[in-house]
Amino acid sequence: MTFKKLSAITGLVLSAVAIPVSATEADNRRAKGIEALERITGAAGNNVINSLSDISPELGDWIVDFAYGDVFSRPGVALCTRELATISALTALGNAQPQLKVHIEGALNVGCKPEEIVEIIIQMAVYAGFPSALNGISVAREVFAKRGIKIAAAPAE
Repeated sequence: MTFKKLSAITGLVLSAVAIPVSATEADNRRAKGIEALERITGAAGNNVINSLSDISPELGDWIVDFAYGDVFSRPGVALCTRELATISALTALGNAQPQLKVHIEGALNVGCKPEEIVEIIIQMAVYAGFPSALNGISVAREVFAKRGIKIAAAPAE
């Protein structure tokens, strides 16, 4: 990452320290990011990136390079676990339904079970409130219906 890009991303002026990144390293981030983005989100992620090209291509670059190339591509945590964590965060935010939809799709793409997704969203009622959980369940219902997924409600204990 160049000094200028690091300053732009962080909003900090870093006059004393420059962190050089080789072209090969940047290319590797991009390749890993594209691979992870396509594996998780399929066409939906590419559509988001492409939709930014006219107004903020840098934001699209950061999504690919940082979110998917640096973070989602890290070893140590399975993609299903990463997607469930993302679903919980987006549900908790309560105002990110388009992104939640993409990541519920992504969770299914990488092998998460619909029941796991529902349970994660239910758990967010405790930490983020019932409105956020209800909105999350509505998004999950929409994604499941689109894919023809039917799940039975878990029995009350």
